[in-house]
Amino acid sequence: MHDILTTLCYIECGDRYLMLHRVSKKNDISKDKWLGVGGHFEADESPEECMHREILEETGYDIPKEELNFRGLVTFVSGKGDYELMSLFTAPAPNEEPSDCDEGKLEWIKKSEVYGLNLWEGDKIFFKLLEERKDFFSLKLVYDGKDNLTEAVLDGKKMDHKEYLRNIK
Repeated sequence: MHDILTTLCYIECGDRYLMLHRVSKKNDISKDKWLGVGGHFEADESPEECMHREILEETGYDIPKEELNFRGLVTFVSGKGDYELMSLFTAPAPNEEPSDCDEGKLEWIKKSEVYGLNLWEGDKIFFKLLEERKDFFSLKLVYDGKDNLTEAVLDGKKMDHKEYLRNIK
C-alpha cells in the first residue's frame, strides 16, 4: 500500500479551468485522464507550500500562497493499494499563458465542458461541489481494482454517488 499526501489545484480564469491532460508520464495511475495541477508533498511542507511549488513547477505561475483557496480534503482509495490524502485548491490565474509541462498537455477548458473529459468518476463529484459550495468539504472516494467508483462519503455521510452523478450535467 502506498500512503501519499498530495495537492491538486484548479486554476481559474473566468469560466475556464487550467487542465492537465496526463499523457507524458510512464506508470501513471492517471494516464490519459484530465486533472488539475499538483503533486506529492516534500519533507516538512504545508499544503499551501506544496501547492505553491507544484503550480510553479508545472505551469510557471508564481501564485502567492495567500491567493490559494483551500477548498477541501479528498481521501482517494484506488482499490489497487494506493491511498492518497489530497488537499484540493482553487486559485486565480495570472494574466499570462502557462509554460509547458513535462507531465502532460496544459489546456484551458470551459467549466461547462469539464464533465465531458476523461476524468476519474469521483472528480465529477468534487467539481460539482466546487461549483455549488463555498465552505470546506471532506470527500472520500473509493474505487475498485478496475477504477470504478464504489463509494463516496461527503462530510462523513455516505452519498448515493450514482444518483448524484446522474444529476450532473
